[in-house]
Amino acid sequence: MWKLVKLEWKKNNIRKYAVKAAISVLILFVMILAVSGELEGKETVELYGKGMINAAVEMFADMTFMLMTGVMLSVYIVTGYRDGTMALMFSYPIKRKKILMSKMLAVWIFGVIALVLCKLFLYTGLFLASPWISVSSPGILSGDIFAKPFFYLDILMDSAVMVSISYTVLLVGIKTKSSKATIIAEVFVIMLTQGNIGSYTLFHNIPFYVLLAALASVAVFLCLYRVEIKDA
Repeated sequence: MWKLVKLEWKKNNIRKYAVKAAISVLILFVMILAVSGELEGKETVELYGKGMINAAVEMFADMTFMLMTGVMLSVYIVTGYRDGTMALMFSYPIKRKKILMSKMLAVWIFGVIALVLCKLFLYTGLFLASPWISVSSPGILSGDIFAKPFFYLDILMDSAVMVSISYTVLLVGIKTKSSKATIIAEVFVIMLTQGNIGSYTLFHNIPFYVLLAALASVAVFLCLYRVEIKDA
């Protein structure tokens, strides 16, 4: 399986996505620096359970890499169904389920690693820049958050969950064989998980995230179900 995952990365030029991810992180960092003076921690504690700076890092990073995950799913999997290359791959002497799972894993592993590194870079950058900018989070100002194991565990778990939730759109993409439909569906999922209406938001709403993760699991299962006997 690992060999197939690496083959997918090589075939789809994973370095291209790594460069795009790095550029996205830099843009996010500059954007957060630009608005840091306007952010006050007390304004979002009741909504998010975190200071505004922390909430901004989490929200913008999640949105960016959920969208990137949707794009990668459309390129790695949906496009193959649309142009017929998936049918060609299914003719190989390898189980179809294994081929499809390797594509899913290739996107998931990259997405989680990229999102984790993005958040670590943003938090570290804010800490290093805190003497020159207005940062409302005491944990970032003092650097205390970096000494807490839960900080890293929280980033890892949150990143894994957000990337996994992105897979809810996979079934839509495969059924429609449309990259556009996949990306539009991903934008809709992002709006649900990160948006808000007035004071109401589903951002970091654990029961809702659990529901979406369950839906993502169902979507993946249905994509793999009977794939050995169905035509691509």
